[in-house]
Amino acid sequence: MATGFFNVPPARNEPIKNYAPGSPERESLQAALAEARSKQVDIPMFIGGKEVRTDNKSPLSPPHDHQHILGYFSNGDASHVSAAIDAAMAAKKDWANTSWENRASIFLKAAELIAGPYRDKLNAATMLGQSKNAYQAEIDSACEIVDFLRFNVQYMTEIYKQQPDSAPGIWNRVEQRPLEGFVFALTPFNFTAIAGNLPSAPAMMGNTVVWKPSNTQIYSANVLMEVFREAGVPDGVINLFFVDGPTAGEVIFEHKDFGGIHFTGSTGVFQHIWKTIGNNIYKYRSYPRIVGETGGKDFIMVHESSKAKEVATAISRGAFEFQGQKCSAASRAYIPSNLWEDVKNYVIEDLKSFKMGGTEDFSNFINAVIDEKSFDKIAKYIDDAKASDKVEVIAGGGYDKSKGYFIEPTVLLTTDPKYTTMCEEIFGPVITIYVYEPKDYEATLELVDNTSPYALTGALFSADRYALEVGIKALENSAGNFYINDKPTGAVVGQQPFGGARGSGTNDKAGSMINLLRWVSPRLIKETFVTPTDYRYPFLGE
Repeated sequence: MATGFFNVPPARNEPIKNYAPGSPERESLQAALAEARSKQVDIPMFIGGKEVRTDNKSPLSPPHDHQHILGYFSNGDASHVSAAIDAAMAAKKDWANTSWENRASIFLKAAELIAGPYRDKLNAATMLGQSKNAYQAEIDSACEIVDFLRFNVQYMTEIYKQQPDSAPGIWNRVEQRPLEGFVFALTPFNFTAIAGNLPSAPAMMGNTVVWKPSNTQIYSANVLMEVFREAGVPDGVINLFFVDGPTAGEVIFEHKDFGGIHFTGSTGVFQHIWKTIGNNIYKYRSYPRIVGETGGKDFIMVHESSKAKEVATAISRGAFEFQGQKCSAASRAYIPSNLWEDVKNYVIEDLKSFKMGGTEDFSNFINAVIDEKSFDKIAKYIDDAKASDKVEVIAGGGYDKSKGYFIEPTVLLTTDPKYTTMCEEIFGPVITIYVYEPKDYEATLELVDNTSPYALTGALFSADRYALEVGIKALENSAGNFYINDKPTGAVVGQQPFGGARGSGTNDKAGSMINLLRWVSPRLIKETFVTPTDYRYPFLGE
């Protein structure tokens, strides 16, 4: 057959549209929102390329308007998990044998579909299903997933190009094989891009995948699956099912062909999965790849030389965009006493200007949290803080779930740097401030490092380069993504590979070559051109 050494189109970050009043993208997105709200969809599972529906259906509603029904999805059971695994294993040989450039073409096409004809549909689904405003949806379900697909293709080619040296008379070469078995993608609600990347990254490298999204992200997951199918992903390569976690786990983690898991979610769930895999390790063909990003208790640490307005903006954006429902969201801040009054006043001023409501109104900066369970959990943290003699509510503190799951952006001030909301992940629009004396800068750095079990993102503000150097070294293991004089959110594929260690995961850096290397198993081939015919070496001579 004909072949060649192929260069893929250079990966570039997808430009972010601004959706300003009067812009064409604003008008087309508003039309897509109206279209989506005007009908109810019947969302099936996709197993072996077939649409699978059941009589057990659950409704999907916007978190900001929980009485409105966007559609229904079919709940599966253990038989559907088994069927998805069977479909993945049946598709594996043909997919693994598909040339890399044809695999690349499929996912490059998916990127172009999302950047073009599917942009409004996927953004609208994310805005309605996950209550993201237009800008947060744009940077997630348009730009970030497009970037993942384009840059992962580029990283794939770079991986295949990495080859060992060869001595005279031999040829050493490495081939990157997909893992034996299937890969399980378990994806979260908060980023449509993550939900698309977790199954597509292993698939790009020749693996077949079974995919369970969060129930609160199914509405946009369905659009992603539509894109993958239109792009030409063959039947059985990515299989989508809607089954509760324990039921899926009982089937998947007992299966001899389980090859790996690509996970984003809570630390507790990930640790349970790791333990289950360890207990079953003797059952598998190979040691499974375990890749996970699990959350954070992300910080903003401020030196006395910083500018109060810059710090305040980092808090307002870093803590409250998408209602704080980002693994990277700022949820604790350490402010020196010389800056605190100015920072407080600027943050309060920002919060007074925030508008809160549904995503269909583009003037709303704050929308709803994802569901009632999350709402109740966050509300309890706020209520406990109100009752504590160690905490003062500086701003916000209100909540209402009568129409949607709305929680006011809330700023807490504590006298106890180990108070609950300084330590535990809340995953909502709540940030806790601890004010320290400037002379205690280095002691406070140690406090930042030791307060939380997580190590995902963090920010350090200072206009003093010496103080920055001290802080950078002191917080070396505190964050996998570390920001200087900026908020701790907003990682961009190809620019800031994302992930953390400690309780935040395996730090396999989504959006980098590091992640894709986890989904291949290299084979070294050594070919000798003139084979020796005498076992004797020269040193054996008389």
